[in-house]
Amino acid sequence: EATDKDEVARLKQCILSGEPFCGRLLNYRKDGSLFWNLLTVTPVKNDQGKVIKFIGMQVEVSKYTEGGAEAKKRPNDMPMSLIRYDARQKEEAEVSVAEIVHAVAKPEKAIRQLSAAAMEMRMSMGILASEDEGATDSEAKVKRDRKTSGFVSVVGSAPEELTNGSAASESGSVEENRDSFDVTGEKKARKGLDLATTLERIQKNFVITDPRLPENPIIFASDDFLELTEYSREEVLGRNCRFLQGPDTDMDTVQKIRDAIREQKDVTVQLLNYTKSGKPFWNLFHLQAVKDSHGELQYFIGVQLDASSYVEPTEKRLSENTTREGTQQVVTTAANVDLSLKELPDPNASKDDLWALHSRVVEPKPHKKYDSNWEAIIRIRERDGKLGLRHFRPIKPLGCGDTGSVHLVELRDTGKMFAMKAMDKEIMINRNKVHRAFTERDILGLVDHPFLPTLYASFQTGTHVCLITEFCPGGELYILMERQPMKRFPEHAARFYAAEVLLAFEYLHCQGVVYRDLKPENILVSQSGHLVLTDFDLSFLSDTKPQINFPFPEKRRRRRGQRELSKEYLPFFVAEPSGTSNSFVGTEEYIAPEIINGTGHGSQVDWWAFGIFLFEMLYGRTPFRGRNRQRTFSNILTKDLHFPSNPPVSDEAKHLISLLLERDPQLRLGSEYGAHEIKGHPFFLNLQWSLIRCRQPPELEVPIKFTSTAPTRHSVESIEDLEWDDNEARSASTSFDYSES
Repeated sequence: EATDKDEVARLKQCILSGEPFCGRLLNYRKDGSLFWNLLTVTPVKNDQGKVIKFIGMQVEVSKYTEGGAEAKKRPNDMPMSLIRYDARQKEEAEVSVAEIVHAVAKPEKAIRQLSAAAMEMRMSMGILASEDEGATDSEAKVKRDRKTSGFVSVVGSAPEELTNGSAASESGSVEENRDSFDVTGEKKARKGLDLATTLERIQKNFVITDPRLPENPIIFASDDFLELTEYSREEVLGRNCRFLQGPDTDMDTVQKIRDAIREQKDVTVQLLNYTKSGKPFWNLFHLQAVKDSHGELQYFIGVQLDASSYVEPTEKRLSENTTREGTQQVVTTAANVDLSLKELPDPNASKDDLWALHSRVVEPKPHKKYDSNWEAIIRIRERDGKLGLRHFRPIKPLGCGDTGSVHLVELRDTGKMFAMKAMDKEIMINRNKVHRAFTERDILGLVDHPFLPTLYASFQTGTHVCLITEFCPGGELYILMERQPMKRFPEHAARFYAAEVLLAFEYLHCQGVVYRDLKPENILVSQSGHLVLTDFDLSFLSDTKPQINFPFPEKRRRRRGQRELSKEYLPFFVAEPSGTSNSFVGTEEYIAPEIINGTGHGSQVDWWAFGIFLFEMLYGRTPFRGRNRQRTFSNILTKDLHFPSNPPVSDEAKHLISLLLERDPQLRLGSEYGAHEIKGHPFFLNLQWSLIRCRQPPELEVPIKFTSTAPTRHSVESIEDLEWDDNEARSASTSFDYSES
């Protein structure tokens, strides 16, 4: 009876139409007890596209889902919960099912790959066992302890990685490395992951409440809090914290907490609380008020420390030393939570305020102020005021993602072509992407660089926010690379493209931007053949500290007795972002070890990704890709770096990659002086950095295929009849509707 009939109907419709389904259903066990079931159903099709079977996967998510609390809304119609957990769980489930579908669709390949992997593992185990027999205890322990312990807490336990060779040795050809592919042996499409915000990765007992709502309800509860109290997330969200009180809870202490809430002050107390099963525990509780930039109260953070084992039996209180140490812990945790909240949008803001940034007028920057695109934009703006969807004629779709689509559009009455990225507001709210869209708009409004996109306009409709940028007809660098022999670039081309990306990174870091999602799919090829780095939704902004560095000069004697500074000792400019984050974001093959470990990360993650990017351009694959996400992360943390012997690559390139793929971010090339360190590497010897944008791009064996600006025939018969639909945009994320008028 309690099962959502609408969700069941949606499931039936997906099966009838042969489409995938992922949803949360309230189901019943044999004994009649209820549980939340995350059901994912995916069709398996034959070569003719006919559905031959369905694969279904069920995961019980009762402990961690919002459940019925999902329906609790704020007065502004935004969700009460600070994080939408269903979106997180659905993404994980879809990845798992995709791996199963690949194996079922091509079982022969899967069996061959898995058999080879099992044989390899057995052989490796035998080798390691024989090595350990002759090794000292300390040597054997080093072999056993190579895996980083932090990995388990993030993605669960995984088989120990068994690899041979040095940290940067040569192996066979690219095809010999089975970890480059999934169990079917096929390369899969890659998309950026947004697995957790910094807030979600804080592994402490805490809740966040919103005093602006009636009863000051809980809007966020950490996983550790749920484990401590035995409650599910559904039972906690929307409730006041008083449910932890019991018969022996000291009401005077409770009154101190109430007074602190009323006075908007911080307080730390000891009190007896109770779990769901009635088990008492001594709670060292810290309450901290969170205020916005205007000094207005936003949230309260409540941090719990289970101190039951430290309570003195006679005094029924913690000792002074324990109290002092525990207080320091809970105060530090609250400070970290406070900082992580700054990443997220205020859920109490009105929907107009939430998207207000996207309605700001974009002004031209110095470097492109007088180009023809800006002249056309300004002319239409002077005629009609602010730009909107009606000013752009849809030509053809260019691509789509989780939250929206990209279209080739024409600015009416000008003949000028642009790319329009349209993002669905509702989907962004449901997928915890609002702050990501805000960051992307913020960054695009800052940048002015030849290898970064130019933002010409941004606006919103009732359902979407839209960004108007330059159109790059060369498409993705990834597709260009896939078309080349062996799906790789020759070294001279890789050097050229790497140099342009490095200059883009240097500029972004100077602006305080940590990019975090480098991959060929996020790099476009412009009409001139030069690169444009796009997609800033996974980036973060922080402060920078620009400085001029004066290295100790080595004097050289000139002929006439004058002293001259050698070129390598001239002063140089450095500006690297000073901020850190702990969000779990990026594309899995490119994610740096410190992101996986959850130890916090800064701009050094971009230099790790730059090393992966250079490796992929030279070898046609990334160095640590595994058969699934878990194996890939394990490889990143533990596997030695191997360079295939074929194709041949210069020692300078290998050396640069080795320095960039240093697991310790403080020792990684670029960690001290940023791009300046990397530009000085012998791989880039004699490159004229200031003139690179004027150079002719490298000639490739398979040349760039530029996208036509002609409209697609399936959408309309003539471009004159092409219009947006009456509602401006569909709510679905795949594309906007356009129709004949």
